[in-house]
This record gives sequence, structure tokens and C-alpha cells, in this order.
Amino acid sequence: MDQDSYDTAGRELLEAGSRITPFCATAPSEEKQNQPNAEISCQVSKEKTGKDVLQDSNTSQGSHSSMTTKELQEYWKKEKCQCRQVSLVFEIPSTRIVEHHLSKYVMYKIIILQTGSFDCNKSIIERRYSDFEKLHRKLLEDFSEEMEDVTFPKKTLTGNFTEEIINERKLAFKDYLRLLYSMRYIRRSKKFIDFLTRPELEEAYGCLRGGQYTKALEILLEVIGLQERLMRGNPVSVVPTLCAIVVCHKDLENPASAFEYGEEALLRLRVHTSHRYYIPLLETMIALAYELGKDFLALQEKLEELKAKKHPVKIFTLKELAVREYVQ
Repeated sequence: MDQDSYDTAGRELLEAGSRITPFCATAPSEEKQNQPNAEISCQVSKEKTGKDVLQDSNTSQGSHSSMTTKELQEYWKKEKCQCRQVSLVFEIPSTRIVEHHLSKYVMYKIIILQTGSFDCNKSIIERRYSDFEKLHRKLLEDFSEEMEDVTFPKKTLTGNFTEEIINERKLAFKDYLRLLYSMRYIRRSKKFIDFLTRPELEEAYGCLRGGQYTKALEILLEVIGLQERLMRGNPVSVVPTLCAIVVCHKDLENPASAFEYGEEALLRLRVHTSHRYYIPLLETMIALAYELGKDFLALQEKLEELKAKKHPVKIFTLKELAVREYVQ
């Protein structure tokens, strides 16, 4: 290819690229809600006036005009990757048979992966048949219409521990979770999220109340990632877990790590200053900042401002709030 042809091809690719509208991942639309695909893409860029489009085009051409055709191709490839679909995938690769006193049951290992991003973290939990059965009954109470076509593997009088039955249920439960997650209202429901996170959280808070901070922290750090994936649309919901992590790090004398997670919790509460965790978290962050030699004046002013507005009521410490979570 001669130089003129090469330059022409580059300009054509650039002009075509400048007209590409960015897309991002979001929840399925109402019409697609019951389809197996967990997430679909939706257009997020607002319509622009002709003047705005022209300005964007000129800016794009000005910033990439020195690129070769190959470099432009790589650039737009990376742009598409940044807007890739994001969803959760459920796998059940293995099981184990548990014999406890007079009972015997199968535990199903569930691996939860996030796809469509560069995040390679995964969450691993275990549930038994009765856990799935309880979830199904609870969901039917609130989503009977949505659950009309959802099948659940029935109990059998014999053969529950045969390899054939266990393998059938592995596949059935995998499809069951995938289908539930594909329905927006169900995957956002407290009952579905509790099924995937509550047993681990109850164990972690039990360890915290018992002073087993290392074990509690280990579990909390595992579950916080899954909570964030499940509750992307409600970031405030993970504040209690973040604060429990702060408490564990603080009692394990890791003030820097405690402060880091505290900052994350404060960020999520920045427009929720009436949240029950907000003032106790501010008090803890001031103490940590003082210990670490950080500037805490802004935190102190915010705390005094809030306390001046509050009625004289009992305010628990951050640790007192944490130990009260998941108390039966």
C-alpha cells in the first residue's frame, strides 16, 4: 500500500471510530428479565447536539491523529473491553458427604465468578439441599408469578447419596441459581442475597463476639467481595461488613488497615449521614487518624456538627454496633 492509501485508510478508521457510541453493562430490561442471560448491555451516553458531536469528533481526531492504523485498531479494541458485559456465573464443581451424629447430607460447593471484567477473584461457599429448599419456599412467598416456570429438584426416598443423583442435582442447582440471578427482582432481593452470604456472615460475627478477630477478619474479607458483586446498586448495604472489618483490624492492632476500610465505609455514607453507623464510624476514624498522625480536623468538625443536631440519645461505639449484628 502506498503512503496516500495508507493515510486514507487511517483517516477512515479514525472517522468511523469517532462515531462509535459507548455502551456499558447494566441489569436486564423488563422484557428480557426472564431470559437466562444475566446481564445485557444498554446505551448510557445521552444524545448530543450536532455541535457537541462535532466537538467530540474534533477532540478525538486531534488526540489520535498521530496514531497508525494498527494503533487505532488496538485503541478501539481496548475501549470496547472497558465496556464489556459484567455478570455473575455460578459453578458447582464438587460435593462432599457430611455425617454428623445421626444426620447425613450432601454439601454442594458453589463457586461464584464475575465475568466480563479483569477481576479474577472468586467466592466459594457451601450449601446443602435443605438450604436450597428453604430458599425456594421463601422466594415463592414474594415471587410466585416469576417462579412459575422455575423447577426445583424433588426429594427422593432412596438413592440421595448415589453418584448419579448427586451429579443430577449439581447440574440442576447450577441452572437454578443461574435462572434466579437472571431475574432482576429476585437477584436483588434480600432472601436471595442472604442465601449466598448470611451463613458466612453469621459465623464471622460469632467469631467477632468471641474475640476471635483473626478468624472473623478472614471470613469477612472473603464475603465482602461477594456482597459488593451482589449489591452493586446498593453500596450502603455493605457498610456494616466494612465496619466489622475496621473493628477486627483495630483490635488486631492494624490501625493503617482499619483506617483504609473506614475511609471506604465513610465514602459510601457521604450522603447518608443519618445512618446508624455514621457517628460511631466518625469517632473511630478520628481515633485512628490521631494514632496514625493523620489530619483529623475535618472529621472532628463533622462529628461535632452532627452531634449538635442530634437529640440526646444513646450512641453505641462501632464495636458495640458490630457485635449486635446477626444476633439470633
